Amino acid sequence: MTARPFDDGVVIVTGASSGIGAALVRQLSHRARVIVVVARRRALLEQLAEELSQAPAVIVVQPADLTDPEACTALVEAVTLAHDRVDVLVNNAGMGDIGLFEAADPEKILRMIRVNVVGLTVLTRAVLPGMVDRGRGGILNISSGFGLNFMPGFAGYVGTKHYVTGFTESLRAEMRGTGVRVVQVCPGPVATEFETVAGNPLDRGVPGFVEQSASDCAAGCIAAMDRNRALSVPGVVAWLLVHGGWWSPRVLSRWVLSLVGRLLRRKLIAVKEP
Repeated sequence: MTARPFDDGVVIVTGASSGIGAALVRQLSHRARVIVVVARRRALLEQLAEELSQAPAVIVVQPADLTDPEACTALVEAVTLAHDRVDVLVNNAGMGDIGLFEAADPEKILRMIRVNVVGLTVLTRAVLPGMVDRGRGGILNISSGFGLNFMPGFAGYVGTKHYVTGFTESLRAEMRGTGVRVVQVCPGPVATEFETVAGNPLDRGVPGFVEQSASDCAAGCIAAMDRNRALSVPGVVAWLLVHGGWWSPRVLSRWVLSLVGRLLRRKLIAVKEP
């Protein structure tokens, strides 16, 4: 049986300070040998490391700004120097933006692209040669259901996640026969800080029955890597929502979502009016 990349491995998890990332670290702490936890918020990373201080895995706190390509390269170099290799890279860090695109903060859009697209790409490029040379390893990209569909109010975010989906599918095809697994997970709504950070101008959240817990989503991500799944959508409700949009005729999706777009614009205008 082929060894699973997480087992006794050196694992990098980005976006590990909360949400899906922190849940992944907790669940992997009994399988991996070393987990390098990466995010901007050092204090939260240190709290997680303290929480898992008795776990079998060594938790290494590594704050980093993933909007900076040089910081991404330096991160991989430091981990490789300290631990000889990277067995699995989990590209979980991401940010979003909610609202009409013409009203979006240009700097926030650029930060989102740098994290969701540039950081993920630079990190993957940095770890991949070593994995190919060793004939084993794994890239786990946490994308989104919006990487398979589209939605008004999320134009910039959807664009970044479509990049992740296309990049991952293409890279997986390139890695066939090398022993390196390339897997993507496209969750639906997950109970995390995403909406708070992204900003929701309508001040209305996702219905609770639609949301999946971060812990359940993390378990689905780990299972997808263990099974070497090309694409996984964890959760029954999310699976139905994502695949319903995926399988719908594009002309029908455009028509329905154009109506949603018009409704969104009216509501946002109403919110702004005194």
